[in-house]
Amino acid sequence: MNEERYAFRVRQALNHGLKDIPPAASRRLEAARHLALSRQKLAAPQLLLAGPANTFSRSGNPTAYLKQILAILALLLGMWISFYWHSAQYVADLEEVDSALLTDDLPPDAFLDNEFFEWLLDDSSED
Repeated sequence: MNEERYAFRVRQALNHGLKDIPPAASRRLEAARHLALSRQKLAAPQLLLAGPANTFSRSGNPTAYLKQILAILALLLGMWISFYWHSAQYVADLEEVDSALLTDDLPPDAFLDNEFFEWLLDDSSED
């Protein structure tokens, strides 16, 4: 609200000073105003596709483009390292299960038998 009051006072002061300006100066000011308004560029909305080519052409700075490429490469490298680490963990878990099965007293065929699983379920329910 304070800004509106200030703008109103400035407008009043400028309008009050209009009387003191000579007519020739007033005409020159008006012509300069029209010239400035005619030279003013209107911002036209532009549709741009997202991508490195548009980013490079707008910024005009090749280091910004290089930084974006390096960031994408770092992200892809991180994703690859994460995938490799998780797959290595999965293989290690499978190795652990396989070694436990091979060193167990039961033959591996017993785990494939459906009656064995039923016997395990029945035996555990009695406890």
